[in-house]
Amino acid sequence: MSNDTVDKLVIFLAKRDGIDKLVKTFQYVSKLAHWHAESAHPDLAKRAKNWEVASGLSRKAFRTGRFLTGFNALRRSPGATPLFRTLSIFANAGEMVYFFFDHFLWVSRIGVLDANLARRMSFISAFGESVGYVFFIIMDYIMIKKGLEQQRRLDKTTAEGKKEMQKIRGDRIMRLMAVSANVADLIIALADIEPNPFCNHAVTLGISGLVSAWAGWYRNWPS
Repeated sequence: MSNDTVDKLVIFLAKRDGIDKLVKTFQYVSKLAHWHAESAHPDLAKRAKNWEVASGLSRKAFRTGRFLTGFNALRRSPGATPLFRTLSIFANAGEMVYFFFDHFLWVSRIGVLDANLARRMSFISAFGESVGYVFFIIMDYIMIKKGLEQQRRLDKTTAEGKKEMQKIRGDRIMRLMAVSANVADLIIALADIEPNPFCNHAVTLGISGLVSAWAGWYRNWPS
């Protein structure tokens, strides 16, 4: 018997990335709710803000040890070509910095370490995050371009050609989801690195967070 929606939801939430995307959805829905209710319903806005902060801190706890993912990626599959090995080093190194210093950001925000460290840890973490996203986007762009070139060379009249075409299209959709998530998260990271009216606006952050979360839902949802 094939898995139904409830089966797939259970599998999705059993993954660390799955629960992270669910709580990320809570975090940025509550951010938008806080912005919308702030002037007219301050009590409701305060509750939404508490939900946003709690969700953000919970996500940091879920990500404990996540920096090892980038390390293992470099150790096990650094890339098939010199170009991809170089891009992979920068992408995964940026991600490792992000997740490693995010641990210190978390414990400083909950009061285990000096709260004054939070701003510095946030900047370092966001900087590493941004570097990682830029190189991951470049890698996905190269692979999407390569897939399009390969698709043009396929014999679309054969069963094997049609199957390969479907595989390439599926890979392209997943990579486009990854790019959209990385661009959205890059905007959020830039709000930490270089605060500005556009990136730091609640609507920009809220929409960016939801785009990233929902792209993650799509990529992690069981087939």
